[in-house]
Amino acid sequence: MQLETHIGHSTATDIYLRGRNLVTEIIGQRDFIDVMLLEFTGEFPEPRLKAMVNAVLVTVSDHGLTPVVLASRLTYLGAPESLQGAVAAGLLGAGSHFLGTMQSVAELMRREVARRSEWDEAAIEAAAHDIVQSHRGAKKIIPGIGHPIHVNGDPRTPKLLELAAANGYRGAHCALAEAVARAASKALNRTMPLNAAGAVGAVVSDMGFPPFFGKALALVGRTAGLVAHLAEEMKQPMGQKLWDLVLEHAPPPQGSAPA
Repeated sequence: MQLETHIGHSTATDIYLRGRNLVTEIIGQRDFIDVMLLEFTGEFPEPRLKAMVNAVLVTVSDHGLTPVVLASRLTYLGAPESLQGAVAAGLLGAGSHFLGTMQSVAELMRREVARRSEWDEAAIEAAAHDIVQSHRGAKKIIPGIGHPIHVNGDPRTPKLLELAAANGYRGAHCALAEAVARAASKALNRTMPLNAAGAVGAVVSDMGFPPFFGKALALVGRTAGLVAHLAEEMKQPMGQKLWDLVLEHAPPPQGSAPA
């Protein structure tokens, strides 16, 4: 049985990524985003694609003491010898509620846009209304809108959409995502802004990437943030304080002891 990958391979003297020599053609000549997109697409990115991917990675790199960060810090408390385990613990928490929503948004936007051959303002608003009503009827969360902290608007969203427009990626998927936020705000009679995850999912779709790439960028970008939090944890520990808060506010039943 022959196993083959087109991503990279090595010989006794050379290493290749997508057919390009790592030492003579890439190291010192290309940056990380160039290489990441080379590995994913098979080609080095054009400037506008590179600029947009860079903006997304920066946007998702950190958002404070989120659940994924807390998971990383607490894992490090229990296993300080395992940096990779603590990073992995945080990444495992990237899902439909935190960090991983980009993929859900992209899947929804791509599905709805693909259903219609023409898009004008009326069609976009009608589609957004249908999305909101169907999710409300099924009692499902509408991905990509609302935020527990940025209740009046996610400050990252306008900048992402501005950059998407400047680089030619603010298309039908972005328009629909913005319309969904407006329709949800109207239906719920309160502000339900398009959040950064919603913007990323829509932009990734307008860039022509498959939905999972939205979550993939979130994982790559947030890995840097998690490593930074763990470096801080090494110098200024808070994991034990978090555990102490649990013991203080949710003590174990009488007669039992923590493991």
